Amino acid sequence: MNIKPISDHILIEPIKEEEKTKTGILLPDTAEKEPEQGRVVAVGPGKKDKKGNIIPLEVKVGDKVLFRSFDPHRFKADGKEYLIAKEEEILAIIE
Repeated sequence: MNIKPISDHILIEPIKEEEKTKTGILLPDTAEKEPEQGRVVAVGPGKKDKKGNIIPLEVKVGDKVLFRSFDPHRFKADGKEYLIAKEEEILAIIE
């Protein structure tokens, strides 16, 4: 399936990292919080200003990003979980 975001939307594949306690105990999936990091898979062209000019997005395909776990819309396609969010919902690019 080919998904192409529109406007200032971004398609993200969440990154689930194993979570351990300070003593090294691995927490099961059921105890994990929602993922807050992901890899950008696709981006829209950008948001239009009042004059109709497109404002390009700051994030690009391949960027690792930090987002609030409750903002993006979640869905599954081809057996993988994806998120779609607006650029304003992205908190940071992780370098």
